[in-house]
Amino acid sequence: QVQLVESGGGLVQAGGSLRLSCAASGSISSFNSMGWYRQAPGKQREYVADITRGGSTTYAESVKGRFTISRDNAKNTLYLQMNSLKPEDTAVYYCKANINSNTVFGPGYWGQGTQVTVSS
Repeated sequence: QVQLVESGGGLVQAGGSLRLSCAASGSISSFNSMGWYRQAPGKQREYVADITRGGSTTYAESVKGRFTISRDNAKNTLYLQMNSLKPEDTAVYYCKANINSNTVFGPGYWGQGTQVTVSS
C-alpha cells in the first residue's frame, strides 16, 4: 500500500504553465506504472498520461506535445509538466499508482487530487 499526495495546482492564464508533483509514502518503482488522471466538473475521470517502471511514457491525444510526465524514483515522486495550458484543461488532477492496468478503473492507489484552473 502507498499514500500519494499531489501538489502544484493553482490558477493560471491560458498559455501558461504549471508543474504538478505527486509524493509517495513508499517506493513507486514497485508499481507497473504511475499515472496522472483528471476530472472536470460534470465529467468522468479520464486518463492523462502514465510512465512505466521502465520509463516508457504514454499520453492522451488531448495533451500530447504539451504535457510531460516524469518520475524520480530516488525521491519517490511523480511529476507532470503542463505547458500551453487551455481552459479545457481545467480539472482536478489525480496521480495513481497502477498495480497493472493504467486505465481509470484498473487496480491501484489514488491521491486526493489537486485543482488546476485555466482562465481564458
